[in-house]
Amino acid sequence: MLREHLAAVVVVVVLMVAGWVGAAEKGAEVIGKLKPVFDYPVRDTCVCLVDGVYYLTGTTGHPTWWDTNEGVRVWKSTDLKKWEALGLVWSIEKDGTWQKKVVEGKRAIWAPELHYLKGTFWVAYCINWPGGGTGLLKSVSGKVEGPYEDVKKDGPITKEIDASLFADDDGAVYFVFQNGKIAKMKEDMSGLAEKPRLLKPSNAGHVGFEGAFLFKAGGRYYLSCAEFVGEDYHCMVASSEKLMGPYGERFMAVVHGGHNMFFRDKEGKWWSTIFGNSGKAPFRERPGMVRVEIGEGRVKVVEE
Repeated sequence: MLREHLAAVVVVVVLMVAGWVGAAEKGAEVIGKLKPVFDYPVRDTCVCLVDGVYYLTGTTGHPTWWDTNEGVRVWKSTDLKKWEALGLVWSIEKDGTWQKKVVEGKRAIWAPELHYLKGTFWVAYCINWPGGGTGLLKSVSGKVEGPYEDVKKDGPITKEIDASLFADDDGAVYFVFQNGKIAKMKEDMSGLAEKPRLLKPSNAGHVGFEGAFLFKAGGRYYLSCAEFVGEDYHCMVASSEKLMGPYGERFMAVVHGGHNMFFRDKEGKWWSTIFGNSGKAPFRERPGMVRVEIGEGRVKVVEE
C-alpha cells in the first residue's frame, strides 16, 4: 500500500510541475455541471454520427460487468438529448466465437466502440478474461443493429485491451489499442498488416496507460488516452503534424474524462464523451458528453 501511495504522489507531483493540472482546472467548473444523457450504467462511452443519427455504446452489464456481461448494446438519438435503446446488437452467447470461452469465471466484452467505415458499421472491442484480447466486428447488413460477424473468428487481433479504429485521409485504416499502440489494417480489415508501434508524447513514456483513441482536427493528429492522477481518472492528449509522430507534450485535456473519445456533431462542433470513474466526477458510470474546442494542438473544455 505504501508503494502504491508513493507512486500516486509522484504522478501528481510530475503533473503539477508540468502544468497539466492547472490547465485542466479551467474546464473543471464546466465538467462539474454535467448530467448524464440518460440514466443507465455505461462505462467507456462512445458516440458515432452516421447520416444524421447519433449512435451510443459502451461497456454495459452492471453490476457484474467486471466479470461477465451479455455483449454490445446501442442507443440512438437525433439531437444528443433524447435517446432510444436499440437493445443488444451482438451477444457473446448467441453470436460469439472465441469470446465464448470462460476463464476464471470471466467473460465480458469491454469498451466497445462504434465506427462507420467502408459503407458499414464496425465494433472494436476487447474481452476481459486472462489471455483475452482485442477484436473487431463487422455489420454484414450495413445497419447498426447488425447482424455482426467477427473479422477474425479464431482468436483476438491483439492480446491487449481497448481497441479503436482510425481512418486517415488517404483511406488507410489503422487499429489503435491499449496505451497508444497502432498498426495499419489489411485492406479487407481481417487483421493487422504490420507490426504495431507505440505513439509516445515528448514528455512521457505514453500518453496514458489505456483507452487509446486517435482523431484528426485542423490537419493535426490527436491521440487521447486515460491516466490516473491519484485516484482520479483523466483524459490525456498529445498531438502531432504526422500520424506516426513525433508527438508533442501530453496534457490533461478533459478532467474526469478518462477512457473517452471525441466526435463532431451535425454542426461540426467537437464533443468529448465522459462516464465518470471516481467520487470527484460529476456522476458515476453513466453516459455523458461535454463540448470541447480543438486547435493548435490543444483540446479545451467549453460551455455549450
